[in-house]
Amino acid sequence: MHSAPGVAPSTSTTSSIAEELAQKIRDGQLSAGEKLPAHRVLAQRLGVPIATVSRAYAQLEQLGLAAARVGDGTYVRALSPDAAAPVPGAPPIDLAHNVAIATDEVQALRQVLAEISQDPACMAGVLAYQPETGAPQHRQAGADWLRRFGTTGDATRVMVTHGAQHGLAGVLRTLAKPGDTLLTESLSYPGLLALARSLRLQVIGLEMDGEGLLPEALDQAARSFQAKLLFCSPTLHNPTGRTQSLARREALAAVIRRRGLWLVEDVVHAAVLAQPPPAISSLVPEQSFLLASLSKVMAPGLRVGYLEAAPEWLDKVAASIRADCWMVAPLMPEIATRWLASGEAERLIALQRQQIDERLALAHTCLAGWDYAWSAHHPHLWFPLPEPWHASPFAAALRQAGVLVRTAEQFAAGRSRAPHAVRISLNTATSPAQLEQGLRTLVQVLESSPTADMAP
Repeated sequence: MHSAPGVAPSTSTTSSIAEELAQKIRDGQLSAGEKLPAHRVLAQRLGVPIATVSRAYAQLEQLGLAAARVGDGTYVRALSPDAAAPVPGAPPIDLAHNVAIATDEVQALRQVLAEISQDPACMAGVLAYQPETGAPQHRQAGADWLRRFGTTGDATRVMVTHGAQHGLAGVLRTLAKPGDTLLTESLSYPGLLALARSLRLQVIGLEMDGEGLLPEALDQAARSFQAKLLFCSPTLHNPTGRTQSLARREALAAVIRRRGLWLVEDVVHAAVLAQPPPAISSLVPEQSFLLASLSKVMAPGLRVGYLEAAPEWLDKVAASIRADCWMVAPLMPEIATRWLASGEAERLIALQRQQIDERLALAHTCLAGWDYAWSAHHPHLWFPLPEPWHASPFAAALRQAGVLVRTAEQFAAGRSRAPHAVRISLNTATSPAQLEQGLRTLVQVLESSPTADMAP
């Protein structure tokens, strides 16, 4: 933050501080990923007790405007499109969020619901209680689909979840207790970081290279911190888009075996690939929890995920889910099962790939001459910023120009130092034309210079 909240020190209260900061966030004066002043610093600046600032920051968290990272301070959160400060005459162009592109899923849903409505046994089944791990036919459909990641197709190792985030929450609640150490890439999935905060886990970000997580960094951290938990995304890593070679996966699997680690592996983005590389979980199946989902490759409202693990661990995760929501509502898994059986799921995923590739081609045209990382069929670009731009000022300037992106800071794990880079999502813009407008605006901002109040 470049200036103190606009409230007089003598009148600074918890509510007034929180309201002033909230307004700055909504107006774009404080950008997503920007670090707020330390509690003590802001308290001294305003002449108030530290506890007053702490309560104000807590109010920002309750409003969803800020997030505290244990041991590293409080950061501005990305606003949802509805909460974003509007550009006069038009909503902001969203290149920040990750939402599947609309294709034929509405027509596919209309057809499958008509089929279900003509099946009395199925209609009764989706309104009845289900086992915590899911109905047998839904588990088998998930197990068959997970074969693409090198798994065995054994349904006793698979349970149904309300998306990968739901499965991740169940796994972490089962494996970890407050104070435990969780290892992950130096840049990692924000949903994981939020869960770790809520469970009071210590997150350690590990060094990466052009392929992703380094085995030697994992080995050293596991030894130094006596850690037992690892979360990673080896294929189409979020946010960098990196994919590990088979040799790298084997090296990581060797460390996992040697150090007795539990691997929680995210293959959500890898689901877009027709032939994804084998999951690390397939190399260490008895020490792994594989998380997959359909929401990023079909529709965000299709809250269907699959968790593969050793059967004895599934029972423990299922107990956590039973305490949480009793069971997964069976209608969504029934839709997914029918789409998987008929081939409709593969058709929808293929359409998603086609749409992503078309947007990638458009991005290559708009960003010609700029350096960025990308992967085929993947809707994200990883964009290191050229000097003199730094991530937070750039995001703020872009936001004022009517375009939203995510900064690297929002993915930084633990105390990892975030690079000056942004993730550009190509799939949330409502049309190719809107995407082109957003990318052209991004280039215009890049070619300008930061103003004095945006200096890092």
